[in-house]
Amino acid sequence: MSAESSHPDRSSRELTKPVTLRSLRKMMGDGHPFAALTCYDATTARLLQRAGVPILLVGDTAAEMILGLPGTIHAPLDLLIQLTAAVKRGAPNCLVMADMPFLSYQVDEVEAIRNAGRFLVEGQADCVKLEVDGTFTGLVSQLNRAGIPVIAHIGSRPQQVKHDGGYRAAGRTRAEASRLVEEARRLEEAGATMLLIEAVPCEVTEEIVSRTSIPVIGCGAGPACHGQVVVTQDLAGMTDWQPAFAQPLAQIGTAITKLGEDWVDRVSSGNLGKHPYSMAPEAGRDAGSGRDAMAETSSS
Repeated sequence: MSAESSHPDRSSRELTKPVTLRSLRKMMGDGHPFAALTCYDATTARLLQRAGVPILLVGDTAAEMILGLPGTIHAPLDLLIQLTAAVKRGAPNCLVMADMPFLSYQVDEVEAIRNAGRFLVEGQADCVKLEVDGTFTGLVSQLNRAGIPVIAHIGSRPQQVKHDGGYRAAGRTRAEASRLVEEARRLEEAGATMLLIEAVPCEVTEEIVSRTSIPVIGCGAGPACHGQVVVTQDLAGMTDWQPAFAQPLAQIGTAITKLGEDWVDRVSSGNLGKHPYSMAPEAGRDAGSGRDAMAETSSS
């Protein structure tokens, strides 16, 4: 057994080959659902690659999870590019999806292409995700022409929260459902590589999956999707509230709180364990004379 495979944290599911868009299309064709999780740092990325998670989304949710800001629209472009690069360094075999933040692609197509290119070049991303509707088909086509893989995020779009007066589900009326299905079809025609559907009824998702031929990732969109994504901190029990589709699988938040409490107690009691550092033998013999010399210097 190699040193790598015998590592105590190694998983038999660890990704040993790069996941690509072609890999995901094959999984879709073979009927194998694939998982995706958000990630914002190299350490977590390394662990998720060991767990066999094929897709890591560096989401604009970093504004909330990492920076403590009140919403995703506050995510800084330059920070997300750096976080994306960090995640790819930590998990080189995962497909890393970069989330283009608010106003990084809505102003004009030239700026959008430049910013998306930065995610691929500086951020080492494999693809970019944009929150879009049918009016963005031209931009998706331009990005596709430039060689930038686009994941079209439809349904509920958190970057529109101010416009919509709050976070809300989408596609709940017949008119909204029909519009979403048509938008999905048009975005595929424009060159979208995948779709991400958020917070829509199962029936709408099923119709979109049946009317399109590209992988569909769901975020609270039901089981018909080819893949599923949630916020890792929700799944880890690190948030105070989780949506119904992302109930915790672990209580890491509780574990971190306990860790902090135990460290406070250990420091308070002076129970720090055996000190690992000691002076070299020759330095120890000279330590007394060195202190005497310093005392003489200070008294003169």
